[in-house]
Amino acid sequence: MDQLLAALRAVAETTRLRLLVLCARGELTVSELAQILGQSQPRVSRHLKLLCEAGLLDRFREGSWVFYRLNAASMAVALSRHLVAACGENDETIALDLQRLATIKRQRAEVAAAYFRENAARWHRIRSLYVDEREVEAALTEIVAARQPHDLLDIGTGTGRIIEILGRRVVHALGIDTSREMLAVARVNLERAGLDNSIVRLGDMYQLPLGDAGFDAVVIHQVLHYADRPAAVIAEAARVLRPNGLLLVVDFAPHALEFLREEHAHRRLGFADGDVGEWCRAAGLEPEAARHLRGEPLTVAIWAAHRPALPGELLPAARPEAAAPMARERVLQR
Repeated sequence: MDQLLAALRAVAETTRLRLLVLCARGELTVSELAQILGQSQPRVSRHLKLLCEAGLLDRFREGSWVFYRLNAASMAVALSRHLVAACGENDETIALDLQRLATIKRQRAEVAAAYFRENAARWHRIRSLYVDEREVEAALTEIVAARQPHDLLDIGTGTGRIIEILGRRVVHALGIDTSREMLAVARVNLERAGLDNSIVRLGDMYQLPLGDAGFDAVVIHQVLHYADRPAAVIAEAARVLRPNGLLLVVDFAPHALEFLREEHAHRRLGFADGDVGEWCRAAGLEPEAARHLRGEPLTVAIWAAHRPALPGELLPAARPEAAAPMARERVLQR
């Protein structure tokens, strides 16, 4: 009851209620919120601080930027959503706020599209070397659908495409990437797809800003060939897997295309099944049968491994419903 009363007190003010309505519609920075509300950043920051302290908003830092969104793990989330729904667009102030929000979202989309256009030719050349990406996505979807995971982590999410195709098959999805530019693209894509159960965060694949055993499925899609320590990436992915959780690694089988190393920063020219299996076993995972999707000249491999449940560990099917893993992130910048 105390938390609910604190939430009611925090939101019982015009600016803070407007902020709650805006943050329920996506992740926004302080500067974006100040622009929408027509108020100074220090003033908006003070209001945001009160909403965060009351558990209504979630705050996370991405480099020099700080984002805010509705706290889906709060005990007061039902209250938040009820208040947001009650603040309809018939209210002139809310309607104007939402118009300004729409403008900011269009600007984001334009920036993301420009970045994608600048890099599309480079990505298209690589994709032309292997099997149609739709075939890879179909295979991934089939594997994930058979496991029915609750929480999904996509390491090196890039444009967010893996979350786009798998996000509706899970309750929560989180994408991690080191590129702020790619995260901006991913946010636009996920918002356009209507995946409000999915978010992306800045993070290092060697040191994920996450607690142990928080996900039923982890995907590393076309990322491992950039790693100078691929075994360490797999070990970190294994750390965040729950008992019986599934790791899926999608990358190239061994090849000899040196230009990918010279022109596209690939550190490894593909991986052998035996190497990936050895790294998985070293991380405490049990490898499963690999799939090979043959292309010309590159073959895409899908390596799967699961974390065996130890005696006394709570299996995903038996565990109590928990808060979204995004709310349990161990983000060091907070």
